[in-house]
Amino acid sequence: MLMNRRTFSTALVAGAAASLLVKSEAIAKTITPNVRNVVFVHGLFADGSCWSKVIARLQAQGLNCTSVQNPLTSLPNALAAARRVLDRQDGPTVLVGHSFSGVIVSDVGVHPAVSSLVYIAARAPDAGEDYTALAKEYPTPPASAGIVFDGDEGRLSEQAFLHDFAGDLPEAEAKVLYAVQQPFHKTLLSGVTANAAWRSKPSYYAVSAEDRTINPDLQRFMAKRMNATTIELKASHLSLISQPDAVSQLILRAAGAEHA
Repeated sequence: MLMNRRTFSTALVAGAAASLLVKSEAIAKTITPNVRNVVFVHGLFADGSCWSKVIARLQAQGLNCTSVQNPLTSLPNALAAARRVLDRQDGPTVLVGHSFSGVIVSDVGVHPAVSSLVYIAARAPDAGEDYTALAKEYPTPPASAGIVFDGDEGRLSEQAFLHDFAGDLPEAEAKVLYAVQQPFHKTLLSGVTANAAWRSKPSYYAVSAEDRTINPDLQRFMAKRMNATTIELKASHLSLISQPDAVSQLILRAAGAEHA
């Protein structure tokens, strides 16, 4: 199943815009002047517009935001797409990843433009680490059983998407997200990172305590291992959509990380 990658949901964007003035007051924070860029990378079963609610809030705070369209074809292709966006930034940049894209953040986060890293319910492998082997040390999350393949392309079934991926979203909103999910290629999952940027750069992590896509205890382990500034949200895997204020607050903290 293919999706229109240029659109996400008119209703979602309209809803974010309608509440923006009120919500932005709740996340007001002084941003370090020389950190004005945020680059987002999305994970599986999504596209770049999944960050729309967070982007709206950060733009209201004066930050320049760019969401990478992760091709989800292979790790080298995904890394190249993120690097191209980082190359265009005009100064220190917070690099943010959700879910699978934590792999991308960990690898390309060594880019000289990146000042800090933010992981939202994300994978955070060490350099050369077999993430699949690491994940097997924890109970398998329910969403894994809902992945279906059409040849080389994988996606989530509607049941798994609504209940195990986006479980704390209104059903109507979750169905829109399901309709625009971007399939991934099997080869993407075989890639291994060459770098672990979190070993050298300030890192932040938002654990989703009710996650049914990545085990919450695995998230806690990775956050502790990287010595990340960590928050825990009572959220599904999609905290960036169900709790955009909390996620935005964490990113705003990361924007001043180098001066904290």
